[in-house]
Amino acid sequence: MSVKKIQLGDITFGADELFLITGPCVIEDESIMMRTAEQIKEVTTRLNIPTVYKSSFMKDNRSSVDYYVGPGIEEGLRILEKIKKEFGFSLITDIHFPGHVDQVAEVVDILQIPAYLAMQTSLLTKAGKTGKVINIKHPQFLAPENMNKPAAKVASTGNDQIILTERGYVFGYNDLIVDPRSFYEMRQTGYPVVFDVTHSIRKYGIPSADPNGGARQYLETLARAGVASGVDGLFVETHPCPNEALCDAASQLDVSQLENFLKPLLELHEIEVQYRK
Repeated sequence: MSVKKIQLGDITFGADELFLITGPCVIEDESIMMRTAEQIKEVTTRLNIPTVYKSSFMKDNRSSVDYYVGPGIEEGLRILEKIKKEFGFSLITDIHFPGHVDQVAEVVDILQIPAYLAMQTSLLTKAGKTGKVINIKHPQFLAPENMNKPAAKVASTGNDQIILTERGYVFGYNDLIVDPRSFYEMRQTGYPVVFDVTHSIRKYGIPSADPNGGARQYLETLARAGVASGVDGLFVETHPCPNEALCDAASQLDVSQLENFLKPLLELHEIEVQYRK
């Protein structure tokens, strides 16, 4: 099934060109953020892959009140705006509350609805009314074919600039499973589909700073499966020193490995596009 094409600057989501969403999980020290953005820019320019810079000014769903949640909206948006101006990236970040939407929309190009909040009508409709591109992350508790429900809530505002992101199902307790059928089912909605490969390897119930809190050995295998299944974009969180990251330390990709990670996936994507034609 063909999907809707969404234009954002020089990026066309839903076209034959694979796109990338990448950056640290949560906004940390400004120097780390700028260093990551610089390395991402160098790599993605060489590979000619359309890229959106991602980082969250706030993560309101951490499993402990003692964990780092981000610098907050004011400082977070300041850093994101600086990255946008210096490197020319389009930006994506999470929104958790309707009261944050308008302020975030002044700086950020894509508003991301976290998986846990993807059925929150007030949040979805408020985001939709901005006219921004909206990325809805697939909740672990929702069948992929039912992603048309949150998408319809956004579309009810007259905004159909919608992207859907897969990030794994809950299977048993504390483990996530990626079912390639979800890529097919979510594409039947008519919206571009992204595969969030780094969140899909998280081991929930284990602190993200614990080396056992993620399964990086599966990153390449899962990414290949997603690209071969025909996803439109990849979501890969990156950090210059993942083991020291303040959030999702066990699952982020070292930004120095990003180029070698992406090269075979871009080649595979070209084969998949030709197969589709």
